[in-house]
Amino acid sequence: MTRARLVIAAVVVVIAAVAGVIVATRGSSGKPVAPNSALSLELTGLGTVLVDADNRTLYLFEGDRPNVSALSGAGRAIWPPFTATAKPAANSGVSAALIGTIPAPGGAKQVTYDGHPLYYYAGDRHEEQTAGQGLTRFGGRWYVVSARGGAITAPASSASHIYGY
Repeated sequence: MTRARLVIAAVVVVIAAVAGVIVATRGSSGKPVAPNSALSLELTGLGTVLVDADNRTLYLFEGDRPNVSALSGAGRAIWPPFTATAKPAANSGVSAALIGTIPAPGGAKQVTYDGHPLYYYAGDRHEEQTAGQGLTRFGGRWYVVSARGGAITAPASSASHIYGY
């Protein structure tokens, strides 16, 4: 490989790393994500689902075990873990007793709900979007989370995949 190609490859890696940091620290609206975001409930086309403080939908992965994330590093690029520096607060309808944290890569704490590690879906571009619902990726299905902590397994409408509703 020529020196110019090595330099270009290094620049691409740096740009990708910076973009990853921006995505990981900002909500879908571009606002910074609070390190101790509260969990809330939001009514969507799938029912009432668990969301973060910016109304971003949270998912569980059926391939996980209770309080253990089984998701690979490649999977985390598409399904970023919902992390916090401390246990998030519970807003109305969310059970504080069901909120926990587990160790996550890089020293962060991944938030759990009823023992399910929580994730975002990179394909959700807007608040309350549920485009990840029912997808089978990285060895299991992905579902939005109910107030009781279980998977809501209703199929997503085609509109939720296209428009986010």
